[in-house]
Parts: sequence; C-alpha cells; structure tokens
Amino acid sequence: MAEKRDYYEVLGVQKNANADEIKKAYRKAAIQYHPDKNPGDKEAEEKFKEAAEAYDVLSNPDKRARYDQFGHAGMSGAAGGGAGGFGGFSGGGFSMEDIFSQFGDIFGGHFGGGFRSSSSSGGGRRVNRGSDIRIKVRLTLAEIANGVTKKLKINKTVACDKCGGTGAKDSNSYSTCSTCNGTGYVTRVENTFFGRMQTQGVCPTCGGTGKVITAPCDKCKGEGTLRGQEVVEIRIPAGVGDGERIRLKGQGVAGVGGGQNGDLYLVIRLAPHPLFEIDGHNLSIVAPLAPWEAALGASIEVPTLTGKIALTVPAGSQSGKRLRVKGKGLAGKKEPGDLYVILKVVMPPKPNEKASALWRELAEQAAFNPRAEWE
Repeated sequence: MAEKRDYYEVLGVQKNANADEIKKAYRKAAIQYHPDKNPGDKEAEEKFKEAAEAYDVLSNPDKRARYDQFGHAGMSGAAGGGAGGFGGFSGGGFSMEDIFSQFGDIFGGHFGGGFRSSSSSGGGRRVNRGSDIRIKVRLTLAEIANGVTKKLKINKTVACDKCGGTGAKDSNSYSTCSTCNGTGYVTRVENTFFGRMQTQGVCPTCGGTGKVITAPCDKCKGEGTLRGQEVVEIRIPAGVGDGERIRLKGQGVAGVGGGQNGDLYLVIRLAPHPLFEIDGHNLSIVAPLAPWEAALGASIEVPTLTGKIALTVPAGSQSGKRLRVKGKGLAGKKEPGDLYVILKVVMPPKPNEKASALWRELAEQAAFNPRAEWE
C-alpha cells in the first residue's frame, strides 16, 4: 500500500495556514479533480478523495492538533470519531457519495455545472428556495388610518430571463449526474452501535434533479439568477399597527434551479405625528385648557383623523384628566379604537395689572389650599 502523503502537501498549504486558506485550497483541489470534470479518470478520483480526507482532518481543530503531533498514526481509528474508517464513513473508507454528503456544502454554488448549495430537510428532496427579504415601510398616521397603495422599488436576485432560472444554455445542456447516476439521491452506509445503518439523502451534486449542467447559460453563467430590480405595488389596508408584518408570498429572492422564490415581508413603521400618540388602535391627544375653562367647564374643538369635533369639558376638571371619545381612533379588524383627550391646564403669559388684581381677588375669595394634604 502506497504511503500516505502529508495532508498539508495534499492541499498545497503551509502548516501554519488558517481555516480560510485550508478551505480555499480544498475547494481548488476538489474543482480540479471533480469526477464530472474527469469522467472515467481513476487517478483524478483518488486525488479528489485524498483532498477530501486531508480537508476533513485539517478543518477540524482537534483532529488537526492530533495530526500535527502524531502524523497519520494519530489518525488511526480516530479520524472520523468512529472505529470503522475515516470521517464517520463505513468500513473501506470513502465513497463518492460520502464525500459529497459530508463536504458538498463547501462549494457554495453550482460546481462544474453540477454542485448546488441549498438546504434539505429530513433527507427529503432538496429545496433550492430563495431567501426572504424584509424591508421597513414608514407610513403616516393618515395612511394607517385610511389605507394606502405603495409602489416599492426593491433590489434583489431575480430569475435569469434568458434561461428561466435553470442555469442551462438550453434543454440539451444537461448530462446524467455521475454521483447518483440520475436517481437524484445517494445512499450512505454507516457503522453504528446498532450495526450498519443505511440512509438515503438528496444528491448534493445535482440537488435531486438527477442531471448536471454541461453548458451553462451565457447570461447568468449557470447560476440561474441575476441581480435586478423589481417594482412591487401593494395595497396596505387601514388599521395596520406599528411593527406589524405583511407577507407577500413569492416576492423575495428568486429560487435556484427553478426552486421556489422566497417571500417579501413588509415591516410597518409609523412616522411620528405632531399631535397624536398611538397605543394599539387607540389615539391620544393633549388638549390645553385655560384655568377658567377648567374651573367653569367649556366646549372646545378637538382635532380627529376625520376633522374637528366639539367636546364638553366638565367644570372643575384637573390637568391629566382623560376624556374618552368612542370610535375616533384607528380602524381595527373588529371595531375602531378610541380617542383619549388628555386635559392640560395652561397658565396665560405674565398678566397685566388688571389681570393680576383679578387673580388676587380670586385667591382671597376661593379659600383653596392645594397643599392641604401636606399639613
């Protein structure tokens, strides 16, 4: 059996290389020796496996420390954390499916027309779904009260208009995936405490399609997507609340390889209003009162979202008193909110001699001590 090469030599990096340098070196080697680029080349396949083995050790801090100290001898029976072989794979070492299953995510995109980065769930079919987009939409109080139609210009990744999002030049630009032989899935066998276990998962090379691109689209370079801009028109209903989210299904980032688009989420933010404060669907406004209006009572005009209304202030009202006007708040799903008028007694500017005389006369006749509780 040929002597194993030094892992650092395999990847062409120095012994003090950092994690990013090791990852880049592995990616370069994997691209160079990938089976889809070297069909039938056993030597290239072995070098591909050798690079994967080196990366498995050097990308793991514990394994790398053990290798640096003991060399290949320190990896016997321990490199994969299990007795059966390397990297947690079964018995006789690597299979191509094992390598793709464990390291497929390092390529971050389609690889040689075949590798695709995407998520899978529970071993089911791989979903190349686009990511969601979240944007904030600032609305005025009037827009929240009445509803509004907005046109939003959004920069995002869209499906390539030339290939329709497939990434291929045309319908003849595909070949059968060599990793899964066209089935769309791979089988993995592992030695476990309970014996040999066999599991199936989506092929990481073709993403479950069973085929790889041989001639990529010349516009999107095989990605299936392009950076673009889209104008979305949306009707925002009356009564939405500050912080509320509105979902636009399928209006997010375009899916890869014909996958489902992500969603667009609008997060409602309320622009400050000079008069009204908002609490859910209720509004509040501070109504200034002259001292005599608070003392004698008055009818005052109060602004609302639909115009001014007359409000009766009871005699003897104090600052901070809240008067409720039912149904004059924001529209709600079941019923509108209320408007709360908060009274605030405001003293007039510095009085003249006549006004001062009246205040003194009032003070003498009122016999009122607002601090009586202190005594």
